[in-house]
Amino acid sequence: MQMITKDSLLKLKSGTDIRGVAVKTETEEIELTNEVVEKICAAFAKWVKTKYNKEKIKIAVGHDSRISASRIKESAIKAFVSEGVAVYDCGLASTPSMFMSIVMDIKVDASLEITASHHPYQRNGLKFFTVDGGLEGSDVKEILELAYDIELGQKNGNVIEYNFMDIYCEHLRNTIIKEVGLGEKPLDSLKIAVDAGNGVGGFYAKNVLEPLGADVSGSRFLDPDGMFPNHIPNPENKQAIESACEMVVKSNADFGLIFDTDVDRMGCASKTGEEINRNRLVALASVIALEGNEGGTVVTDSLTSDGLRLFIEKHLGGKQLRFKRGYKNVIDKSIELNNNGINSPLAIETSGHAALKENYFLDDGAYLATKIVILLAKLNNDGKEIDDLISSLKDPAESVEIRVPIKLDDFKEYGENVIEELTKYAESHDGWEVEKENYEGVRINLNGGWFLLRLSVHDPILPLNIENDNEGVCDKIAAELKQFLSRFDKLDLCNFN
Repeated sequence: MQMITKDSLLKLKSGTDIRGVAVKTETEEIELTNEVVEKICAAFAKWVKTKYNKEKIKIAVGHDSRISASRIKESAIKAFVSEGVAVYDCGLASTPSMFMSIVMDIKVDASLEITASHHPYQRNGLKFFTVDGGLEGSDVKEILELAYDIELGQKNGNVIEYNFMDIYCEHLRNTIIKEVGLGEKPLDSLKIAVDAGNGVGGFYAKNVLEPLGADVSGSRFLDPDGMFPNHIPNPENKQAIESACEMVVKSNADFGLIFDTDVDRMGCASKTGEEINRNRLVALASVIALEGNEGGTVVTDSLTSDGLRLFIEKHLGGKQLRFKRGYKNVIDKSIELNNNGINSPLAIETSGHAALKENYFLDDGAYLATKIVILLAKLNNDGKEIDDLISSLKDPAESVEIRVPIKLDDFKEYGENVIEELTKYAESHDGWEVEKENYEGVRINLNGGWFLLRLSVHDPILPLNIENDNEGVCDKIAAELKQFLSRFDKLDLCNFN
């Protein structure tokens, strides 16, 4: 058994979550052992009591379909009970539903979702919520530091089995019924297919769409299977989104939805089998969010196209703020804008994380799907298509991502220096213009497109994104950047052609 050290605990921090190996493989040892989970969860319970000055607290626990979920849940509940917590065991549940358990029905003080999102089967994680939403990275660090010295308490809490997903699904159904306004079966003329990727998301077909009259017979991979035998449950994954598009075409559905493992992200496909993902999903979500919020600001991550900005600002009459990559970054920025008197109804990443102001700024894939289904039903009743709403969005002719590894453990200073030197190079380059409103890395505008070089928050990687409206340009830009980057001997340029 591996020794638990403060460093080993802190290495489990992944942004605002805790993640690690949960199933032993030929090359990996278990990091999320029972003892590690117990220490972290006991520390979280103590942290919640201190932060909110409450001795008696209630915590809801849910999990996705991973094969390590039951073991980790048992350890988490053991720790909570030892701290005198009233535990609501919600079983198989989506990540957003665990936040909703705080604000709806049982109104617990905090919650835990056991998930590692779209990561491989052998990994798992802990995602904590309080009434203030998901934790900040600084909160996670504080809890992990507290976990090192902690011992399980001697208090006797209690465990209540509670199917909160039924209540959450009823909430989504009622939202559709109310906003569509066509009675108790507002979807009875629609065929909607769902690809859950064997994660948690099968509930959306069976318990939200079908009871409202939708034909969901074209759906696939609804049954939970923590080995994910069909494809990675990740709307960003090429195989996954192709699966969703194929599903729609093969089943002759009116629309398709695809979720990630724990349903905090989604993507979709039109009836023609064309994906509505990344920039197109941001555009569609902006159509929804800016209705009744004229002039509102949509906060996105840094990877959005110039065509999207044009669509939001010229076609929809809104504003776009390109912020940092990372769903918590865009959410926090949107909240900040609202606190400063600037209406920002939507924070969204091209990865499929979308948080609406009207829904607690919770990144909830099922809620965004619900808003899209409402729109679909209204348009269908008027003989119109969703594609019509985003038809003026200009897609780039080419879009390329190249990941440049940094061959250093302590990589941040080196990566920042590369970005600084590229900025200087670009400033003196004919036809290149450094984007002034930019919040990470360096974004360069050029004829017909742009490129962005940024530093990954957690990994020794410099992701390079290039887009252009003209065929063949991205390769030329990549070749010039490869030549420039070759002066840095700690960069691995193997991913360039």
